[in-house]
Formats: sequence, C-alpha cells, structure tokens
Amino acid sequence: MSIKKYYIILVTLSFSLILQQAAAQAKRIITLSSAISETVNALGYGKCILATDVTSVSPEEINRLPKVSRNRSFSVESITAFRPDLILVPEGDFSKENLYQFKSLGIRVVSIRQEFSVEGAMKFIRQIAAAIGDKNRGEQLAQKTENSVNSTLNQLKKGNKTPKILFIYARGVGTMNVAGKGSSIDAIIKLAGGKNAIQEFSDFKPYTTEALIKSNPDIILMFDFGLSSLGGREAFLDLPGVAYTNAGKNKRIVEMNGPLLINFSNRLPEAIKTLNNRIL
Repeated sequence: MSIKKYYIILVTLSFSLILQQAAAQAKRIITLSSAISETVNALGYGKCILATDVTSVSPEEINRLPKVSRNRSFSVESITAFRPDLILVPEGDFSKENLYQFKSLGIRVVSIRQEFSVEGAMKFIRQIAAAIGDKNRGEQLAQKTENSVNSTLNQLKKGNKTPKILFIYARGVGTMNVAGKGSSIDAIIKLAGGKNAIQEFSDFKPYTTEALIKSNPDIILMFDFGLSSLGGREAFLDLPGVAYTNAGKNKRIVEMNGPLLINFSNRLPEAIKTLNNRIL
C-alpha cells in the first residue's frame, strides 16, 4: 500500500470516528437538578438544555429556561413535550414506572448519583459528561475542578477553634428541618473548616426548639431563601430558643445561596471558600 493511500484511509477513519462521536452526543437535554444543570452548562452544553427543574436557577441563562417540575414533582407529559434525546435526573427521583414510560418512548434517561465529597464531585462531572457523549470535556472539567479544590483547601482560613454549625432548612416557620450526619450540608461544613452541630442522626429531621438549645451551635447556617421565608435575620433571632444559643447571643446567622452550597460539582471550590470566609 502506498503512503498516499495509507493517509487517505487514516483520514477517512478519523473523520468517521468524529462523525460517530458527534452523532452519539446528546443535543436535546432535560436537566432535573441544580447541580446537573450547572455541570452541563459548565461542560459547554448549556445551549442543548431545553428545560430544567425548579431548583435550576444558576446561571441566569439556565434560570430563564422552562421548568418541568413543581416542588420536586415531575410531569412525564411536560417533559416529553420537549422531545428530549436525554434526561439527566438525580438517582432515585424517577419511579420505575417513569423510567419505563420514557424507555417505551425511546427517550434515554440517565440517573446520576451524587456523592458528597471531593472525589464524588469529580465522579459526578465525569458521569454527566459520559452521558452527554463527551468524556474528554468531562475529564478536562474534572481535572480543573480538582486542582481548584486542592488550591482552595490549602488557602482556607483557620480559627482558634472549630466552630459548631447548625444548618436549618426553612420554608416558613411551618417547614423547618435540621441537617444531620451524611448530608451534603454536613460534608460542605467539614470541608469549609466547621463541625456539624448535629451528630445524633443522619440526613434531615424536623426542627425543634429543644434540639436547637441542646446542640447550642456557634453559628446557624441557612439558605438565603430560607432565612427570607422566616422574615429575615432579626425575625429569626426572635424565634423561641435562639437567644439561648451561642449563635443567637452573638448574632452569628450565616446565609448562603442554596444551589451553590449543595453543588458538589464544578462550583465546589467556590462553595468551600465562600462558607469558610463566613464562618471563620
């Protein structure tokens, strides 16, 4: 075989592989969590997102997209109306019936598992990139994020003691829960240099005045929308029991953007640095 023919075959095969990869890449995507939406956008596929869930509010171009969920409840009809070729959803959010419905319609659904650790954040990015069909960009973003996390951790402020932090999730006084061990909040508090005030249970449990006083946190952490739902900082300080805690006495109420705080993906370095700056 002549060198000329060899190169023609090589170029043809390379071009064929490029076309196959392009065909395999998702072009019409539905994203059903803030972290998933932000990661798809960071990978450079924001323009392929047709619609999102109600938690996907950042960046602004994602917030402007149509929403296909209400209070974490999804409508199969509203999703299929967009004719997606890929749905990215947190693991466990779709029922078996939902998965069967989408499969019967020829729509690919990929359930994404999120682990609340630095290593888990890198896995999360790579999972999403693989689902889209662009592992190369996934690897690039994961490496960039990991390097940024390591740099951030090396530059964190350190205090004389580790602050004890209680996270309260609120949607008005009638809906208040506190974060225990194993939650995303527990993980981000540790990474930022704090200690979760609740160690007696895992995940989230309803808030009580007794539990607040018993845990006696140095700082109370809330999502910004949660604090607003309670009437703001001064109104929260007037709630029963708050004044008996170190956080209440010193008025150490910290609010943070919700999607950022629980991102555990490409914005993890920003979340760690922001929380560290506010608690130390």
